[in-house]
Amino acid sequence: MGFFSKLFKGPEVDQAKSDANRKKMRLLFNQVVENGDRYQLIFGYTEDVSRFNYGFVHGSKTKIGNLIVGWNEAEETVVVVPTVPDLSGCGDLTFYHRSEILKAYRNKYPTDAFVIYPDKKGYIAINAYDWLDDESLYVYVSQEAELAAFTEFFMNRFTKK
Repeated sequence: MGFFSKLFKGPEVDQAKSDANRKKMRLLFNQVVENGDRYQLIFGYTEDVSRFNYGFVHGSKTKIGNLIVGWNEAEETVVVVPTVPDLSGCGDLTFYHRSEILKAYRNKYPTDAFVIYPDKKGYIAINAYDWLDDESLYVYVSQEAELAAFTEFFMNRFTKK
């Protein structure tokens, strides 16, 4: 039974690689966010799905945007910093203060996402999982405990007004 349980277990997390990426995430975040150490971090991503219809050819194309997501419970703030899978750089950050957003909720369908509407014109949907194995599309980091903490914060503090 031991051999077969290992055979069918699937891929396992490379903890050294995950820890190295967690440190890179923290360094990038702290470079662009003042007092960045006051925030807890998770990796998240967002999807932009565009549909096309060329006569007989129908389909869709998805673009993935990697995100470093920080949250501060005391200040009820979420900070989103765009990045790339190898964490070689980052884009402009966006702050979401609970007191300044229109609404926030967790969407279960079609994907499990944390959705924030800062106003009536735009939104961000943050998808987050405990670990994703595809390093070409996503940051390689294991974050089961961090994701549980973010989920609790988001559902108990950020979605309530």
